[in-house]
Amino acid sequence: MKSKIVIAGGSGLVGKQLADLLARNGVEVHLVSRQPTAQATPNVHEHVAPSDDWPAIVTRIKPAVAISCLGTTIRTAGSRAAFRAVDHDLVLAFAAASHESGTQRFITVSSVGAMPASSNFYLRTKAEMEQGLRNIGFQRLDIMRPSLLTGGKRDAHRPGESLGILLSPFADRLMIGPMRKYASTPSHILAQAIAALADTPHEGVFIHENDSIRALAG
Repeated sequence: MKSKIVIAGGSGLVGKQLADLLARNGVEVHLVSRQPTAQATPNVHEHVAPSDDWPAIVTRIKPAVAISCLGTTIRTAGSRAAFRAVDHDLVLAFAAASHESGTQRFITVSSVGAMPASSNFYLRTKAEMEQGLRNIGFQRLDIMRPSLLTGGKRDAHRPGESLGILLSPFADRLMIGPMRKYASTPSHILAQAIAALADTPHEGVFIHENDSIRALAG
């Protein structure tokens, strides 16, 4: 795999693992972020700047593939509006800049349960982000819908999330049949699945939930 890939959200749980994995596979990786990742991996180039400057950075990079690992929570963001500004507005702005630079393949991390009519603001916002990406018109769009992410090193401590991770081995045993998509997703498995998709040429819009993510990761 010899290509140039740009990742937004490279300072997060999945983004860090993905950047390292791609770089070790010989990919030229560019991270656009608002804070440094302190990642000293060969082949990884960091571009730390306010998000308003990201379009110009992406235009200079001209990536073959653009990947969004952007994501926060309402609690961390401080309000619904601040959450939407990241998980919807910033993702779409990054995607639009990538498309305008000539990128035709985009991968984004969304969430299991994302639905436009959901009564849950988080899931509704994710669904609206997905639709916005479809409207941009990439030749290939991959939407990752993991459940609770486990493993990896986290920068922020979230008590509710920590409890969910602790209980996930027991809860996952109950996730059978149609409920399998709600079983927890190891963050390194998600990173491996995204890396595999970055080298997949077929066109179209593809949604990947737990079974698909695990299959892609090999």
